[in-house]
Amino acid sequence: MFAVKRLEVPGTGTGAAGRRSRARTDSGHVTGARQPRGRVGRVHVPATFAAAAPHQVARGRTAPGRLLLRPGDLREARHQGREANLVLFVVDASGSMAARARMGAVKGAVLSLLLDAYQRRDKVGMVTFRGSSACLALPPTFSAEAAAARLAALPTGGRTPLAAGLLRAHEVLRTERIRDPRRRPLLVLVTDGRATGGPDPVGHAHRAAALLAAAGVHSVVVDCEAGPVRLGLVATLAQTLGGAMLRLEHLAAGPLADSVRVLKEVA
Repeated sequence: MFAVKRLEVPGTGTGAAGRRSRARTDSGHVTGARQPRGRVGRVHVPATFAAAAPHQVARGRTAPGRLLLRPGDLREARHQGREANLVLFVVDASGSMAARARMGAVKGAVLSLLLDAYQRRDKVGMVTFRGSSACLALPPTFSAEAAAARLAALPTGGRTPLAAGLLRAHEVLRTERIRDPRRRPLLVLVTDGRATGGPDPVGHAHRAAALLAAAGVHSVVVDCEAGPVRLGLVATLAQTLGGAMLRLEHLAAGPLADSVRVLKEVA
């Protein structure tokens, strides 16, 4: 267990309050002002006065004193805070991961990311792929305990149906977008980049990745490739996804104190 770097969705969202990505919120740092859209939030007084000032003579003000205001002068403050996201883990459980004795490290990293998601109030889900197919190991939930239990029981071995994993993730995120359109997704793909099984497995994987990129899904690919000879497949996959890439060993932000105690509190 270790503290992980904060992964976030680029841009500014409008989702539920949390601690991950930047968002327009009802509280937080004031970043500017705007004309109200519907019910007025917190009034931005300097911007309201600035909007009214050029019209004082036209409104009949002839002496110093209070400004003559009209409803159209009103400006509300714009705040920037943090939102919670939907973090969907797509985990490669194939033989190429297990054969290199990396699965223990992978499970530790994903467990650390799950704890981080719990602390940031995210919703989490998990897709796994191995053998000939992918499955939704955990439908999106707020239960970090359930996610940790599914991860601990994750079987490994077999071929690497990378395209199937990405396509399953695309389906899950499309459904969740209908259910909660304001909650922006963050896809975390944990893989060594290999794709096997069926004709043109690498091409199919990149076409599936392009679908996710076209849907506007921000992705972070955790590169688990090991050994003295590395094919660099994860880098090209991350490029197709339009996302970022992190080596497994670069995921940590520093030591995480009392992580076991925190996980027990989650349970």
